[in-house]
Amino acid sequence: MNNSALPRALNDLVEAFGALPGVGARTAERYSYAVLKGDKQKSAKLAAALSGLHGRIKLCPKTFALIDADLDISPLYTDRQRNRQLVAVVEEPFDVVALENTGQFKGTYHVLGGAISPIDGVGPEQLHIPELIRRLRDDDVAEVILATNASVEGESTALYIQKQIEDSGYFCGANDVIASNAKQPSLDRRGDELPRDDKHPIKITRLARGLPIGVDLEYADQITLSHALNGRREL
Repeated sequence: MNNSALPRALNDLVEAFGALPGVGARTAERYSYAVLKGDKQKSAKLAAALSGLHGRIKLCPKTFALIDADLDISPLYTDRQRNRQLVAVVEEPFDVVALENTGQFKGTYHVLGGAISPIDGVGPEQLHIPELIRRLRDDDVAEVILATNASVEGESTALYIQKQIEDSGYFCGANDVIASNAKQPSLDRRGDELPRDDKHPIKITRLARGLPIGVDLEYADQITLSHALNGRREL
């Protein structure tokens, strides 16, 4: 991306912007020129924000959401108005933002840190699944909402988590189905057996999927239509 027609400092900025996901060469050049033309104070503010980014943010040890470095636990967990018995499981921290923006969810969150994707070298052991199983007991969880993405990886991750909850010895299922006794105990990252409670009822649900508002049937793909048909409701 290095351009000999540009000063080295500007080239360095173009390369830095170009390293961001979804930013091509032309977009990186536009961003860089916009910074150069802009107010120096704005450039200094941007530089300060980038410089202090990693040092001022950490992961919540309970929910694994992003929090300020001076906090111990996410406010979305410690808030007394939140229902800790309702947990939405999401793939990434910004999925929390998406659900919060709806203003409809009053439970807590659990961020996996990704989705199972063998092709990308991401296995279940790299996700925060054992910590989720522990929360089922610690917070007396009544419902787990599997809010992973509607992708192959998201579906695989949701099915894996469902099986882990079943194998942990909890009752589970969207229709209060009783899981069979676990054939093998679930283990945490240290190889220790995770806690079990064979009398703890947990409902597992998945985010509804179907036709988005404003889309004609003829333009909907087959998978979306199938989910819409299966998830139809009586009026």
